[in-house]
Amino acid sequence: MEQKIAYPFSFFIGKINNCSMLVKRKWWKEVVVYQLYPRSFKDTNGDGIGDLKGIIEKLDYIKSLGIDVVWMNPVYESPNDDMGYDISDYRAIMQQFGTMEDFDVLLNGLHDRGIKLIMDLVVNHTSDEHEWFKESKKSRDNPYRNYYHWWDAERGKPPYRWSIFDEQSSAWKYDAATSSYYLHIFSEKQPDLNWENPQVRSEVYDMMKFWMDKGIDGFRMDVITCISKDIAFPELPKGMAVSDWFPYYAKGPHLHAYLNEMHREVFSGYDCMNVGEASGVSIDDALLFVDEDRNELQTFYHFEHTGFGISKDNFMYVDDTNRDLVEWKNIFLRWDNVFAEKGWGTIYLGNHDMSRMTSRFGNDSDRYRELSAKMLHTFLLSMRATPYIYNGDEIGMTNTNHTSIDAYEDLYTINYYNQLRNNGGDYEGFLRSHAAISRDNGRTPMQWNSSTHAGFTTGRPWLAVNKNYTTVNVEEQETRSDSVLNYFRNMIQLRKSNLTLVYGKFELIDENNKQIFSYTRQLDNQKLLVVLNFSDREARLKSDVDISGAHVLISNYVKPLGIDLYRPYEAVIYKIIKNQ
Repeated sequence: MEQKIAYPFSFFIGKINNCSMLVKRKWWKEVVVYQLYPRSFKDTNGDGIGDLKGIIEKLDYIKSLGIDVVWMNPVYESPNDDMGYDISDYRAIMQQFGTMEDFDVLLNGLHDRGIKLIMDLVVNHTSDEHEWFKESKKSRDNPYRNYYHWWDAERGKPPYRWSIFDEQSSAWKYDAATSSYYLHIFSEKQPDLNWENPQVRSEVYDMMKFWMDKGIDGFRMDVITCISKDIAFPELPKGMAVSDWFPYYAKGPHLHAYLNEMHREVFSGYDCMNVGEASGVSIDDALLFVDEDRNELQTFYHFEHTGFGISKDNFMYVDDTNRDLVEWKNIFLRWDNVFAEKGWGTIYLGNHDMSRMTSRFGNDSDRYRELSAKMLHTFLLSMRATPYIYNGDEIGMTNTNHTSIDAYEDLYTINYYNQLRNNGGDYEGFLRSHAAISRDNGRTPMQWNSSTHAGFTTGRPWLAVNKNYTTVNVEEQETRSDSVLNYFRNMIQLRKSNLTLVYGKFELIDENNKQIFSYTRQLDNQKLLVVLNFSDREARLKSDVDISGAHVLISNYVKPLGIDLYRPYEAVIYKIIKNQ
């Protein structure tokens, strides 16, 4: 079945593999989402920080990509301890980014171009400069005291909780004014909200409706699984690995009740989309969050595939011994099976909390950067899930690979480095690992052209531009038909014209192949074969799928060889022709 997609969607009844079933078409399943990091996208006033007017300036470029939805990272008022994820006013725009009038122009400009906007919902915590927390600190009987988690000092020290953003690695901060400790899973300037308090939940829902009523189209929900906690704060088991800490921070006893309430109070009243950052959610409990009958989330994204190759004992470090394509493929297979009949998944390889996908999962050498970037886009846009593409990945931007702490701006990297240095830890090994996985790798300014600072700003950029900007930039790729950018555009159009790439059954081919990731997608009588060589060597595919006479829908080489041999980072999608 090949047809153009029209909005709005209704239910579509089809057959998959000769088994009659209901395929529930929803617009948020069929879109391609473009994640936009405002601080690094485009600066118009020369202060070195991206702004809303910069995004407005580039609206036609965003439209040209063929994407349907923009997810914009926080632009709310914030002291910027954690780059906007510490919000001091949920209903105001950060001055560095512009004004609410600028936001309205941006929103209208996106909608005029047929593009929807989802914003970050950051409600596990606020900034310590939010008025709620300022009031909460004043006294133990302040009306806002119960908006946050406090532990009075006369009870003794609270049970230890680790904070990944704290130099002392403690998630409890002592406040002398009221002789109490407050909880902050992240930075000490990000106190956790107490969702046990119904007034907190009411405030959050009102704020969400404020933005929905302005016309936005939904939310990406930051660390949403952390909003419910075991407020008894039991002691952590001795010797617990860092990778096991999340059950004590997330998925508390009332999480599903809160998500159901949020759906009822907010989402049910709007035609919108939502996606949760679902730390700690596993295959076993995935459908508790996204089964439509439960009225909680539409989708979420997990970290199993992006955490692969990172030490399970300490996720600050790379563990190359854990990089196994066969096991990585099976992660996707297991997750696809979860959503085979209910719920819906997401697919991504990069975002603002990760290094660049081409460096991490491809090959950023001069020889293979473009081939591997195209191969990864083929993968992202041919899987059964809603794809998320991070800005800059459409041109194959790469890591900066900083080896000096002075080059970093990320609170997470700086504080953990200082903790290791102060305590005699392996801070040099940490820096070596973070050259590959630091969040700052994904936050370097967008590379628009080969002029000074890549055309991002006329001033000094808040974070140094990658040195390869003179050769890796939008302007250079715009008119080159074989560029990563134009391949990305073509791949999006291929997905949009083939519902098989959205809803078709996923079946892994040659599962034990250590170099090739291959699978079929089948909907009704249409069958597609996707072949992706994830290595820098030629590889052979063992498959029973007959490609003789098949149509090549897209390839990142000029022409596929047409046999079972695939070149380094080769990507091909075949349309299988039956009854030849």
